[in-house]
Amino acid sequence: MTPANLPSIAVGALPPPRAEVLAAREALSEAVHGRLSTEEVDRLSYARDLWPLALLWGRQGRTPPPPDAVVWPGTDEEVSAVIALARARRLAVIPYGAGSGVCGGTWALQGGLTLDLKRFDSIGEVDARARTVEVGAGVLGETLERRLNARGFTLGHFPSSISTSTVGGWLAARSAGQFSSKYGKIEDMLLSARVVLGTGEQVVLPERPFSGPDLAPLLVGSEGTLCAFTRAKLRVFPLPGGRAFHGFSFGSVSDGLEAIRRIFRAGLRPAVVRLYDPFDTAFVGGGGAKQSPVTPPSLRGAFGQVWAPRLLRQVTRQTLGHPAVMNQLQRVFRKSRLIVMFEGSERRVLEDDRAATRLCQQLGAEDLGEAPGRAWLAKRYDVSYRMSRLIESGTFADTMEIAAPWEAVQRVYEAVHQAASRFAFVLCHFSHAYAEGCSLYFSFVGSGGSEEEMESRYHQLWGAALRAAVGAGGNVSHHHGVGVLKAEVLREALGGGFVVLQSLKRRFDPDGVMNPGKLGL
Repeated sequence: MTPANLPSIAVGALPPPRAEVLAAREALSEAVHGRLSTEEVDRLSYARDLWPLALLWGRQGRTPPPPDAVVWPGTDEEVSAVIALARARRLAVIPYGAGSGVCGGTWALQGGLTLDLKRFDSIGEVDARARTVEVGAGVLGETLERRLNARGFTLGHFPSSISTSTVGGWLAARSAGQFSSKYGKIEDMLLSARVVLGTGEQVVLPERPFSGPDLAPLLVGSEGTLCAFTRAKLRVFPLPGGRAFHGFSFGSVSDGLEAIRRIFRAGLRPAVVRLYDPFDTAFVGGGGAKQSPVTPPSLRGAFGQVWAPRLLRQVTRQTLGHPAVMNQLQRVFRKSRLIVMFEGSERRVLEDDRAATRLCQQLGAEDLGEAPGRAWLAKRYDVSYRMSRLIESGTFADTMEIAAPWEAVQRVYEAVHQAASRFAFVLCHFSHAYAEGCSLYFSFVGSGGSEEEMESRYHQLWGAALRAAVGAGGNVSHHHGVGVLKAEVLREALGGGFVVLQSLKRRFDPDGVMNPGKLGL
């Protein structure tokens, strides 16, 4: 099953729960002490995540196929019992955190049971000496970070979805936060975990570091296809004593990328680096620290609420319906803006900031001071709330995050830009940098003459852009996961390695009940 031929149903026409689920209802309800629902409102609520394809469908009154039932276990034993029952009756099980994924990772492609893990919401005491904390898989990221901050610590993990994503979801999707260049991705913070496999077995992963094979890298990023995470022991860090912000303007993308490469190869570790390509610099990255003006009274009435949105829909359809022309305008822009932020001890961040500034100036960068960095930090989560507005305006919008080694980054950028420009307006920024390479975060906005044309263009865009990235030396995903959206290209990219993934699936989930259809499994 590919994204282009996924089934959908009318929102008001949900099919009834499957007979095999209704037959197992009593046993399932007993396993979770009555915390089970087959009500239509619950099934509809869990039918989708935040994949923009579902947002497009929602505008058309369509929705992905719903699960047949939702269960809310609260202990490892209850999770184990549910999976064992599902295995015996060949029912699909979809582990669910907070539903903020953007790749269809929680879609019930074969119906079955949605396993909501938010009752695993405990946060243990911080071990200040060991700098660790034990956390339930259902804990929301913002809740955890606030609790740690109150004790003088931070996890250092700040995904854009921090208020609507869980620790278990982070582990399942191999999440990265905005400060990953300093603190690493979620797998770098994981010391041990409790999981329930697709066999129903409860497993405690030994605490790292230890000698011998390490199961954690096999399970982190498996997106519910091998196991359900229930608890994790994570590394934490003292709150930083100081921060240093800096913005630079470069004459080209290539100069900005070379500056980032030199910064990391010199051993510097900024918490944040973000390089905006010329169009993204002009429209997004060029913002300063000024506040947005207050909406004038004339835009608060009928014009602002009715006519302005209608006008916007017409403008976007006419302009974004011809993306090749729109993308040609990018030739007008040349400069790329880089934002750098260091955090740690006051003395160290100032030293590192001065060293990074010298490296940037050697490449002819214009020093913009600290305002661009502070402005980004103040608004860093805003973009996550703008997608629905674009969808409502009659367009489609999405983001694609991939990664590449330094020798391929420029090539991947150009290849994806060329492939995607036929179908959508394209912007890109580079972030999540490391000594070996960095992430490329593309934004796509497009339109079409009809809903059908728009959806067709959306699927063509993804097929062309993702294959261009892999063909130029990039990977399939850096931190959003794979789900259904990228499964086909992942299988192509892994080649013979996909056989290994299938072997793991047979061992950890012999009856194939865990989140079928995701990762191509």
